Amino acid sequence: MEFDFAELEPQSRYRLLTNFIGPRPIALVTTRSPAGHNNAAPMSFFNVFSHDPPIVVLGIQPRLSGEEKDTLANIRRTQEFVVNMVDMGISQQMLVCGLGFDSEFDELAMAGLTPSACRKIDASFVQEAPCVFECRVERLIDYPRRTLVLGEVVHMHVRRNCLDAEGHYVDPEHYQPIARLHADNYIVSDRQFVLKAPPITDFIKPQRD
Repeated sequence: MEFDFAELEPQSRYRLLTNFIGPRPIALVTTRSPAGHNNAAPMSFFNVFSHDPPIVVLGIQPRLSGEEKDTLANIRRTQEFVVNMVDMGISQQMLVCGLGFDSEFDELAMAGLTPSACRKIDASFVQEAPCVFECRVERLIDYPRRTLVLGEVVHMHVRRNCLDAEGHYVDPEHYQPIARLHADNYIVSDRQFVLKAPPITDFIKPQRD
């Protein structure tokens, strides 16, 4: 089958992109509301795109009414946000945060998650999250139906058992983030395996003088 994206309506493009590009990591994004309480929302249009500078990117669409979501409104106002990674331990709470509460509700409280003060920005992170990225906005790119948020990571929190003894690499026995496939289908990284590329000399023989 062939699909000409110039001829497809947005919902069909969304379905094809999200069904075939996956798994997509989930960012449980926390921000500070104008009233000072915690806003939290899960997003699967998310990834890391650079280490120097350290940049993560969110893709946030408006509500069906066209109104801007609280998360994006808070990010525009404060220029700060937090990415909390999600594992099975907080997967149900992540779904509660995505239920679409009105602006005056504190989603972390509604989900039973514990807020902790960030080190470098005025927001709270999820204490139960396996790892957390404190971010400041690097730039916003606005499209009619989605805004790309480029955030520079300024601080990171990692649960100690998620790292090896030296504190350098992830311990796959303890850090097992979940990711979204399509619709209500998710995957957890509890089945990991090693793939090593063969040496290039297996394909190109070195030339002799």
